[in-house]
Amino acid sequence: MRILLSNDDGYQARGLRMLAEGLADLAEVTIVAPDRNRSGASNSLTLDAPLRVEQAEADVYYVNGTPTDCVHLAITGFLAEEPDMVIAGINHGANLGDDVLYSGTVAAAMEGRFLGLPSLAVSLDLGDGQNFDTAVSIVRQCVSRMQHDPLPSNTILNINVPDLPERSLRGIRCTRLGCRHKSAPVIPARNPKDEPVYWVGPVGKGQDVGAGTDFHAVANGQISISPIIVDLTDHKALELVGAWLQNL
Repeated sequence: MRILLSNDDGYQARGLRMLAEGLADLAEVTIVAPDRNRSGASNSLTLDAPLRVEQAEADVYYVNGTPTDCVHLAITGFLAEEPDMVIAGINHGANLGDDVLYSGTVAAAMEGRFLGLPSLAVSLDLGDGQNFDTAVSIVRQCVSRMQHDPLPSNTILNINVPDLPERSLRGIRCTRLGCRHKSAPVIPARNPKDEPVYWVGPVGKGQDVGAGTDFHAVANGQISISPIIVDLTDHKALELVGAWLQNL
């Protein structure tokens, strides 16, 4: 089995390297990841400049592009053999609810799915414990299960793991995405030329965080696994909007 690993924290990130080590006995693992932190890159592709690939060590490559660039490039021509699965992570921080729209980690998994491969995105709700080994363990279990019992071809699993030792977990839950309050305001500042600049403010706190959500599971010491699908159609609104359009 061949697994392509990527992330949005960069090819040197601890979570990525620990995951590669943890999967080494299950598969041939190749890392193709950004050359630096590209958190928040979402599904962006670099179309206005060429991409460069450099080899850091055996089976580890870094790219001057986004997580989506890395996966797209790897699968569509860079690797001599197409991988059997794409795994993005382990992200340094959770990707809950609305985060999936911005996350480069989730975007890397989505690109794998767009290109026809089963894909996982895994994130650690990073705190003081830095229990990346807990996240490695659940990924190993998912990979083994998917080998023998594959999920539908259009499904991506978004996995969020509490920063706890594995013995302290309170189970695994299949969850839906919750949502956050709107982000905090931008933070104004001045650059060395005394020109106004702005930093994007912190993400909003959880809003829809009740039982059944990914927020609720992680907050209660449970691993959250959310099946997500890339179809943004509001199917329930099709009839309503269709009727509305008739009056234009």
